[in-house]
Amino acid sequence: MGDVEGPISPDAISYGRRLGDLARERPDALALIFARRDGTERGHTWRELDRASNRLARLFAAHGLRQGDWLVIGLFNRPEHTLATLAGWKLGACVLPLSARLPRAERDGLLALADPALVVEDWDPGDRDPADRHVSEFDHAAFDLGDRPRLGLAGLDQARGLDPGPLPDRIAHPGKAVGSGGSTGRPKIIVDPRPWAAEPGDTFRGLGGRVGMREGQNVLIPGPLYHNAPYCWSHWALFEGSTVVLMERFDAELALDLLERHRIGWTTLVPTMMQRMARVEGFERRDLSALDGLMHTAAPCPPWVKRRWMDLVGPEKVFEAFGATEAIGTTIIRSDEWLAHEGSVGRPVGCEVRVLDEDGRERPTGEVGELYFRLASSAPPDYEYRGSPPAPVTPDGFVTVGDLGWVDEEGYVFPADRRTDLIISGGANVYPREVEAVLTEHPQVRDVAVIGLPDDEWGQRVHAVILPVKGASPSPAELEAFCRARLVSYKVPKSFELVPDFPRDESGKIRRTTLRPTSAALRRR
Repeated sequence: MGDVEGPISPDAISYGRRLGDLARERPDALALIFARRDGTERGHTWRELDRASNRLARLFAAHGLRQGDWLVIGLFNRPEHTLATLAGWKLGACVLPLSARLPRAERDGLLALADPALVVEDWDPGDRDPADRHVSEFDHAAFDLGDRPRLGLAGLDQARGLDPGPLPDRIAHPGKAVGSGGSTGRPKIIVDPRPWAAEPGDTFRGLGGRVGMREGQNVLIPGPLYHNAPYCWSHWALFEGSTVVLMERFDAELALDLLERHRIGWTTLVPTMMQRMARVEGFERRDLSALDGLMHTAAPCPPWVKRRWMDLVGPEKVFEAFGATEAIGTTIIRSDEWLAHEGSVGRPVGCEVRVLDEDGRERPTGEVGELYFRLASSAPPDYEYRGSPPAPVTPDGFVTVGDLGWVDEEGYVFPADRRTDLIISGGANVYPREVEAVLTEHPQVRDVAVIGLPDDEWGQRVHAVILPVKGASPSPAELEAFCRARLVSYKVPKSFELVPDFPRDESGKIRRTTLRPTSAALRRR
């Protein structure tokens, strides 16, 4: 499933069968290492992973889960998340991971779309830190899941006495779906409709091999498993026999410790993680010599952050991938290549790209428009939506999910922003990511989001929401001067707002729709 260039091999096998094979080949070797927030660890061998997931599969079957059904997993990062996924696949179910912190309205909307046969959950009952909460404190009656069967963490203990032996081999079809709030805030589900099976080595022959993943590596997964990239890469790595180090929750210093301690060969990060790690004292002295590949995705990476990582591990080991959960197309760039094409996310891999205007006409080279992709195989895109109409598609099969960008003479893609995030101020287009990249360089700025607010004179004005570093309080005048030294005048924010917290989720993405009401209310005052 890690191959972006072609269909699944006819020799593909199920994830359940692959786990069983690995358990027989290397029963006592470590498959999964769970790194808790306090720095302690818990290891699971291949045999333990296989037997425990077999028990869970029998428990899920007893609760009615069957081939083709949907299983929702609403757990925080923990071994039970991985085990529940493997158990679901062993029964041939489609697995939908959801954040345990989802607001109730969004969660219930996604549950209604999924109509799951079984829900395995640890829904967060409020704003308390889940690490400080015991399962026994959780009141399931506070959540109305209707007549859907459900299991909490305590309920998973029922599997301990069940048969750990093999089950009939099944291939989930579909095998994976991902929930999304969407740019409009209306929930939708993105379904991968393909059989969830692969041939051993597919990941290395496909996308994984292009971003530094190799056989025999230890793989660090610091991101939340409800997000597509950490979820998929953790299971692709297990399928290929890699040892996965799964973080309970991202912490910059702990992530660096784990990279060193476990001689991590490959990891996937988002730029927010990279930025926070790069600011840890002594970052430049860390021994990350075992690293063959660091892939970052999901959000724009400020150039200064990318350069800090290149200085530490070498530009040939830092990769950027650009794409969408819908798998309509992918671009990749290695950082030594990026140095000659700063700002680019690379050239298309296994796909073609076009830049079109609002009327569907092709934009000239170097001019911004909407990015449309078509798989080189001319096969239809590997996604389906629940809760939303299909993404726009041209008569000849090019698809867009709303990203803006442009392409240079050499075919390198340069993203701009989603159309929904574009700010038009005084008739000029302002792309938030460009302004954000500048502000992240300010030493007193920990995080930033740039949005457009209604303005009687400009139509929209550029507004920056700033999360300062601890103890700092940069003034608007200071921030404006910093921007004016680096940006053309119309891109400089006309207002700044300091906030104590930030609406960036664990996958590094900003929900701009949650910022606008607060900022608009401040403007009215």
